[in-house]
Amino acid sequence: MRDAGYLLLVTSAAFDPTPPGDGAPVPPAEPWWGNHLGELRWQAEWARLLVDPVYHGAGVQRGDGAPVVLVPGFMAGDVTLAVMRGWLERMGYDAHGCGMVANVDCSDRTADRLHDQVVALHASTGRRVTVIGHSRGGHFAKALARRDPERLAAAISIGAGLDSPFDISTPTRAAVRAVRAIHAQTSDRVARNGCFTETCRCRFTTDYAGPTPDEVPFTSIYSKGDGVVRWRACVVPYARCVEVTGSHVGLAFNRKVYAELGRTLAAQTRGI
Repeated sequence: MRDAGYLLLVTSAAFDPTPPGDGAPVPPAEPWWGNHLGELRWQAEWARLLVDPVYHGAGVQRGDGAPVVLVPGFMAGDVTLAVMRGWLERMGYDAHGCGMVANVDCSDRTADRLHDQVVALHASTGRRVTVIGHSRGGHFAKALARRDPERLAAAISIGAGLDSPFDISTPTRAAVRAVRAIHAQTSDRVARNGCFTETCRCRFTTDYAGPTPDEVPFTSIYSKGDGVVRWRACVVPYARCVEVTGSHVGLAFNRKVYAELGRTLAAQTRGI
């Protein structure tokens, strides 16, 4: 788990908005280096979670088997949300990973695969599905809520920019540029569609843009101590925004996040 957490620390969140063929990235309003050293707190946050009553179910309303899909952050895989998934299962939810080893594929292809998973779960359980996404995973939670509101019970974003996926630290942008360069060498999608850029022309961009539909309750959990994603990017008028304290990476192990997940899921998924 430590290696997975470190991977999240180095590369978490979203992607850099450099248009294809342009050597200079589109800058944010002002340069921001984040606080990557502070992200080392995730280990203490994980340790604190393990001894907290909420981790053992104290005061947490149990679920009724509602299906939940967890989506990890950029360059992270299902293993980084394994603790959360195990906790959700103990709390009475039918929790699923999404089969990711590293969340670095084209956003459109990834959204299609996640949607297929939601469709299959909805068909097999007869129930609407909740999607929980950490960091870049939150972008997909939002996009799926817009793409298929009839099959989603709720969407929960944890530490993700929701109107602009590019409000991220300069080191994170550098990591994204490296991944985009690999894509450019192995596929024509970057040149053809502008993948991993602000000008991407894939369906995902349309799904991600704009507010979520009223029929899908949308929650954004964020921390002002986030050292990777600008916290203000996580606060939007169409979401119920919940502030916690902690690091960006540590949101996956944050006891306050787990308490909020328990409250939100119990209120939004029961019997749906």
